[in-house]
Amino acid sequence: MFPSPVTGGYRDPASITRRLHAIQRRAGVPQIRFHDLRHSFATLSLEQGMDIKTVSHMLGHTDAGFTMNTYMHVTDNMQQTVASAMGNLISEKENEQRVKHVQFTA
Repeated sequence: MFPSPVTGGYRDPASITRRLHAIQRRAGVPQIRFHDLRHSFATLSLEQGMDIKTVSHMLGHTDAGFTMNTYMHVTDNMQQTVASAMGNLISEKENEQRVKHVQFTA
């Protein structure tokens, strides 16, 4: 996956991991495995509204269902967004019902 500019062959996976962890330490972020970056990318992309087909393609998958089942994780923010949307929908319907019950006399 990561070619060496010196040999042209692939770099040792352990050296890639060490480099990733050094970058994470300097950035002051939690240390995660390299593969976890794929899960983070997929989840954050969905959370930002990217469509699943595009995310699946970017991860190199042919089946969007596989991407969703393997790489997408529900976040608290996603759940809050859905709860807020449902609350707004219920409020709108309640307001519509109130307007229908108001009668005006001439």
